[in-house]
Amino acid sequence: MNDSNKNEGHRQRLRDKFLKNGLDGFLDYEIIELLLTLGTPRKDCKQSAKDSLKKFGSLKAVLEANAKDLKEIKGIGDNNVFGLKIAQAVSRRYLADRIVDKDFIHSADEVMDYLKHNLRDKNKEVFLVIYLNGRNQILKMEELFEGTLTTSAVYPREVIKRALENDAAALVFVHNHPSGNCNPSQDDLALTKQLKAAVQAIDIYIHDHLIIAGNDVYSFADHGLI
Repeated sequence: MNDSNKNEGHRQRLRDKFLKNGLDGFLDYEIIELLLTLGTPRKDCKQSAKDSLKKFGSLKAVLEANAKDLKEIKGIGDNNVFGLKIAQAVSRRYLADRIVDKDFIHSADEVMDYLKHNLRDKNKEVFLVIYLNGRNQILKMEELFEGTLTTSAVYPREVIKRALENDAAALVFVHNHPSGNCNPSQDDLALTKQLKAAVQAIDIYIHDHLIIAGNDVYSFADHGLI
């Protein structure tokens, strides 16, 4: 059997294994290998998968790595990066779609799963708003601002405009700390106070302001700051 046929047989076994049992029984490098082959279906990606796992340390870290760093690994090009990133993007969309129309309080675990998955690997601060209706069901989630989040960088007028356009009765503010420290800064405290005053003027309630830092979450409501 030549190398081409051998590689094709190996890839087909991986596909059949997945179709039969999902990811049960897969090693992390095999999952990465399967995703890499989406971009180059006729190429042997086993060693590249193992090298990427060694370089980044975990499946999660490989999926969250930027394209430039991934392509430093021998055998990984733009097409392979596509395979990894499409899987990550689909999982984020799935998590987001799964919680729309659900009660924010009763679906708190699912909401946190989505927020952590969406924000923990970003290297810039992102300000996201969750819009709720009068029954606390999630209408929509939207990223409004990006960069260093201060009272001069987040515009209450834009938050109010989008809240009214989405017919929201209540809001949850969310932003990330790329530093990994989930404790609020003085800018965070000042911004929350400013937004609370602006939103209350139009009779919209703020449920919480959450800070995501890796897998840690800080809740302003839990600390009596909302």
